[in-house]
Amino acid sequence: MNKQCPCGSQKEMADCCLPYIRTYSAPTAEALMRSRYTAFTLHEADYLFQTTSLAERRFTSKKEILDWAKQNTWLKLEVLESTATTVTFKAYFLDAQGQSQVHHEKSTFKEVQGKWFYVKGRFL
Repeated sequence: MNKQCPCGSQKEMADCCLPYIRTYSAPTAEALMRSRYTAFTLHEADYLFQTTSLAERRFTSKKEILDWAKQNTWLKLEVLESTATTVTFKAYFLDAQGQSQVHHEKSTFKEVQGKWFYVKGRFL
């Protein structure tokens, strides 16, 4: 895939998020967040589900994730702040009715046995 990565890195997808999606592993919290955004654009519900912490998986399903990913047209990701375990971002998209939306969130991530997982998000 020689296409620019949707995560906003200005890199080609094959040199950015795609390897993380294929291996279900990202090296940092920010890399995981960016690859999860890219997974939404690619409708990779399995990756999104598997990179969600076990404690949080019970609140969703792969089908719900896939449905939400497909209902929206993903436009742009803007990372506002990143620490070792948190990422604050804005994800711009068009909803199912074609209305512009901004998902503004501070996400928390946790590393478990060398793998990063999405734990929770706080809407801003």
